[in-house]
Amino acid sequence: MRHLFRSMLALMMVLAVTAGCTAMTGKSAGENVDDATITAAVKTKLAGEKPATLTKVDIDTNKGTVYLTGNVENAAVKARATELARQVAGVREVVNNLAIQ
Repeated sequence: MRHLFRSMLALMMVLAVTAGCTAMTGKSAGENVDDATITAAVKTKLAGEKPATLTKVDIDTNKGTVYLTGNVENAAVKARATELARQVAGVREVVNNLAIQ
């Protein structure tokens, strides 16, 4: 009986610990790190483009999907932002919500 109680207690502790590994967003810690890494890489790619052309683009990543928001000068710059974001490792999809000024 004692062995059963200890086993149940150990199982409940393991479940509590693993449940705590998921963030409030429903993503695991690893997914949060992956998304942050992708966001940083996309920002670096966009910043490396013509100075001040794509630096005002906001980038958010959720489970490998990159969301681009903000304003750009023309359709060519909008398309270029999508192209650059797709070049980053780990990007599954790009949602381009950029508005043309």
